[in-house]
Amino acid sequence: MSEILFSFRQIGVIHSPHKEAEGTPIQPCYASGAEGTVELFQEYAEALDDIEGFERIWLLYVFNRSDGWQPKVIPFRDTNPHGIFATRAPRRPNPLGISCVRLLKADGLKLHVREIDILDGAPLLDIKPYAPQYDSYPQARAGWLDSAASPLEFADRRFEKR
Repeated sequence: MSEILFSFRQIGVIHSPHKEAEGTPIQPCYASGAEGTVELFQEYAEALDDIEGFERIWLLYVFNRSDGWQPKVIPFRDTNPHGIFATRAPRRPNPLGISCVRLLKADGLKLHVREIDILDGAPLLDIKPYAPQYDSYPQARAGWLDSAASPLEFADRRFEKR
């Protein structure tokens, strides 16, 4: 099978209090007090129309500090290796991250958000509204996470560039 290359356009930058991977919450649900901003580039100003009606938004971004990729990793919530596609670890073939954050307000080209688990300076690729009727499946099985060995809520340095 031939490889198809895609290119993406950065639409903004994410600003957060998390300057280093170590100590950063591993998911938005562990980042209750963390606030940040999502700053869009001027050409996307109109694309923010009507965003304030949503309590939560999905941020799609680049894991720009991740070091390459591995087919198996030991994720933050376990002590056993798992296939990268069965984890949310940042060491992926395409270093794409997704986080569901709470939208506090829109202020021009800036979105003020809470529950941010993203490293400061991450390139923003897209924003999508969170829709509970489509995005929530609370009874779904969660594979190895259903019996995760570790209660870890904050990152260490295992996926940083060396």
